[in-house]
Amino acid sequence: MTPAGIFAGLFLLAALYCGLDPLNKSAISGFPDFEAYRVDMPAWSDVPTEKDPENLLQKSEIKFLNQVQGPESMAFDPLGRGPYTGVADGRVMFWNGEAWTDFAYTSPNRSELCDPQPSPLSYLKNEHICGRPLGLRFDKRMGDLYIADAYFGLLKVGPEGGLATSLSTEAEGIPLGFTNDLDIDDEGNVYFTDSSTQYQRRNFMQLVFSAEAGGRVLKYNPTTKETTVLLRDLQFPNGITLSKDGSFFVFSEGAVGRLRRYWLKGEKAGTSDIFAVLPGYPDNVRTNKDGDFWVALHCRRGMYSYFAAHHPRIRKFLLKLPISERTHYLLQIGGWPHALVVKYSPEGKILQILEDSQGKVVRAVSEVEEKDGELWLGSVLMPFVAVYSLN
Repeated sequence: MTPAGIFAGLFLLAALYCGLDPLNKSAISGFPDFEAYRVDMPAWSDVPTEKDPENLLQKSEIKFLNQVQGPESMAFDPLGRGPYTGVADGRVMFWNGEAWTDFAYTSPNRSELCDPQPSPLSYLKNEHICGRPLGLRFDKRMGDLYIADAYFGLLKVGPEGGLATSLSTEAEGIPLGFTNDLDIDDEGNVYFTDSSTQYQRRNFMQLVFSAEAGGRVLKYNPTTKETTVLLRDLQFPNGITLSKDGSFFVFSEGAVGRLRRYWLKGEKAGTSDIFAVLPGYPDNVRTNKDGDFWVALHCRRGMYSYFAAHHPRIRKFLLKLPISERTHYLLQIGGWPHALVVKYSPEGKILQILEDSQGKVVRAVSEVEEKDGELWLGSVLMPFVAVYSLN
């Protein structure tokens, strides 16, 4: 048989395997309705190339190692106390200056399934029972803590903590599928993201692989108790933050790798535009006291992920091979977990980049909260908080 014939035979066998998935070993086994969608990525020439040659995030201090599992979001209360953070077992915890204490929880049905386990990913299969607090924000007027829980929607809890009260679980008759992040304006309106109506957070890898466009940005009005949809048909909307003057908010489009701006005031109110193309794939975004925006990125964009985004059929073919979720995830992020945070001006210009490109100290940053000359770095995948001094 000729080399061409051998190659054709191997390709046919691979195609047959992918069509049948007889061993159920693929990354999308168990998801019979899985589809991969094209992502209209920004042109490669538009992707920022600035880097941090000194890998300054390697100078970060690792705090609370193995004391907090998957601390996604960092929040400080109106008196400056904290941080508060949501962890993988469903609790919101508070650092009182000496130790972590339980502050709040989102699920009314917690059980022994939520007991301490060795890693953040150990909780995935039970997250829908235990809850998974992601974005946290304090209402500075009232002292209430608002929580975006991936499974229980938008909630709030008073300054004394306890079981959080549900505020919103659906919009336009469609349940919130993956509530992710939030911010609050001066009138108490809450703007928040629903990353997917098809995939729950415990299947976040399949959402990344699929890039389905069921994501939404929503607004909760505390006076009318109504939730309205501001933007829809988004591919993995994630972090969200208001500008310092409240005239707009920006949110991250995870699959596309950019920030979009939504105008709340002025002649552009109700419209959106592209705020910035990012060098990688974003999680949360936070506004600092100067009005600049800190963006946490899980990884830089690589050629593999760029190619796969534009070719969904090839992506689906590869996902049906007997290759683990973890391997596909590592291909997406360039081979190994690392860290990258970027500061943008209110006009969308890059002001500063900090990285740990080798992942020696900091990895998989989910949020950057600036406070008193320090960056508090949360991570949904790591068992610690990292703190970087800007001074």
